Amino acid sequence: MPLVTSTEMFKKAYNGGYAVGAFNVNNMEIIQGITEACREEKAPVILQVSKGARAYANRTYLVKLVEAAVIECPEIPIVLHLDHGDSFETCKSCIDDGFTSVMIDLSSKPFAENIEGTKKVVEYAHDHGVVVEAELGALAGVEDDVNVSAEASHYTRPEEVEEFVSKTGCDSLAIAIGTSHGAYKFTAAQCTRNEKGELVPPPLRFDILDEVVKRLPGFPIVLHGSSSVPQNYVKMINENGGKMPDAVGIPESQLRKAAESAVCKINIDSDLRLALTGTVRQYFNEHPDHFDPRQYLKPARANIKELVRHKLVDVLGCNGKA
Repeated sequence: MPLVTSTEMFKKAYNGGYAVGAFNVNNMEIIQGITEACREEKAPVILQVSKGARAYANRTYLVKLVEAAVIECPEIPIVLHLDHGDSFETCKSCIDDGFTSVMIDLSSKPFAENIEGTKKVVEYAHDHGVVVEAELGALAGVEDDVNVSAEASHYTRPEEVEEFVSKTGCDSLAIAIGTSHGAYKFTAAQCTRNEKGELVPPPLRFDILDEVVKRLPGFPIVLHGSSSVPQNYVKMINENGGKMPDAVGIPESQLRKAAESAVCKINIDSDLRLALTGTVRQYFNEHPDHFDPRQYLKPARANIKELVRHKLVDVLGCNGKA
């Protein structure tokens, strides 16, 4: 099966009460771990490439690695998506490179400017058979080239969504309901502590999501900043020389609730990086004389695969939906 757009994926997800996992990729091992889990669980998948990943790995290498995954996993639908495109030029470059989906993120711009810039990308993308994700509302946090302070973040305004979608023609909409980018999503002051002393982040604003759904019936919604920051990998990192105090993510129970609604795509990035970093740190502590990348990247890839499998089955509910 060649690369596909997310159009049919999202229709099935919306009607089926599940979400498709959108995983950020940066190298071969991450792509392999994700797609092997999806193949075994018969799950559709969106492989996301950020502007930073294109700069790191080279735009050609990443596209060819994804094409290799398509060859190795012909039975599952795979979307190649640009995450957080910040300009028409970046989106155009990805479309011309064979991406089947792009995001144009002008959420930091005034409303009218966001509409104008998004519409321009939509027109070019649709002329080339590519779908477009846009964003209303601004998530706090740091991820690659996205860096939004808590002061600059704001929730999506439901009263704006109908006008935005109708004027831009975008195919899906990322909204801000309390998720946040990166592994350090919330300060300790924003959280409470449970009986174990663990930080508990503020709940997602499902009232905003419900109002958006009411105004955009049948329209696919996207959540960014939705990594759960698995504490077993945070602990693994800290026990092997790392320093990640108070790293906390979105509770998976809340993400599952969102997936059962109109949220058709949930972005997961930091969790994979934590799994890879924790595994490599532990490996070198246990094998200080080893130096072959194949030795330490193999268990890292295996842990990414198992983490993705857990997300597909227990959080997204998209296993068996390929």
